[in-house]
Amino acid sequence: MSSISQNLHADVLPDLRNLGVIARVLLGVHLLAFGALLVSEPAWPQIPMRFARAAAVLEPLVLLSVVALYVAAPWLARLPYAHGCAMVVAIEVALAALVHAVAAQSGGMPGSLGHLLLLTALASLTLLAYFRLRARAFSPALAEARLQALQARIRPHFLFNSLNAVLSLVRRDPRRAEQALEDLADLFRELMADGRRFVRLADEIALLERYAGIEKLRLGERLRIVWDLDGAPSDALLPPMVLQPLLENAVYHGVEPATEPSEVVVRISRRGDRVLARIENPFRGDAPGQRSGNRMALENIGERLRLFFDAEARLESAVEAGRYRVEIEVPYKTSAPGQT
Repeated sequence: MSSISQNLHADVLPDLRNLGVIARVLLGVHLLAFGALLVSEPAWPQIPMRFARAAAVLEPLVLLSVVALYVAAPWLARLPYAHGCAMVVAIEVALAALVHAVAAQSGGMPGSLGHLLLLTALASLTLLAYFRLRARAFSPALAEARLQALQARIRPHFLFNSLNAVLSLVRRDPRRAEQALEDLADLFRELMADGRRFVRLADEIALLERYAGIEKLRLGERLRIVWDLDGAPSDALLPPMVLQPLLENAVYHGVEPATEPSEVVVRISRRGDRVLARIENPFRGDAPGQRSGNRMALENIGERLRLFFDAEARLESAVEAGRYRVEIEVPYKTSAPGQT
């Protein structure tokens, strides 16, 4: 039986191939350049002209930087964090020197080489510090309690009811009772594990099936789960425990309040370079027994998706034709940044 990992994760470089990271780099560089002009130029009417002159060097440098870092991203991700940062700064400084040399030959260089290299290094360090602080704001330290809340949130009634269901099987079907206890232990082990690592989709699906088995033991024929997993890419990576809370919500809100059998659909597939997961359950609106939900689980999952995938992840929920549907869409990746 594997133990719970309690190792703290070291800082890692941002995913330099992520569209959200690239967009933040482009925006951040231009904001830093504009801010530098505001500080250095006393005559504000001259700022637009100076910014246009600086853009002659800034735009080629930014575009070259994005391309170079995109190509070097896998190699940089394997380096220790400090070495990776140093290499990013070195790449940026080298590109700045190259752009300066080309611009000087064409007579369009607005400043000195030393000034450009210094600003490039400072801008690179500033952006690296921003991404480090952003990652820390989402996962450890102050937000760790919110991040772990989802993992520790299995409802007490689920635990007590599951144990009671197991007790009822101990004499009648001891093998099934033993399997249910193993599934329950696996489920809580995942809940208590480190939530800042990637896991394989195959492992998440196995966890879903164990959870469904426990709920099936409690609810019997009232719970009917339709699995549509033929198109699921088992090697895809995603944050841990983003699917099980959605299935738990579907059971809690869509099945438990009903007296008749209710169908929950779990559909996971790959669409090109994207992985789509959809979970549906009955929605009865204001019907008696219908439980009002809160969006804490969705907000927590969305926060973790932004941490792992930035702007490339999507989380949506909707009610259609008496069914409540939650969709998660993430990039199809088989290796994580910082992992070899």
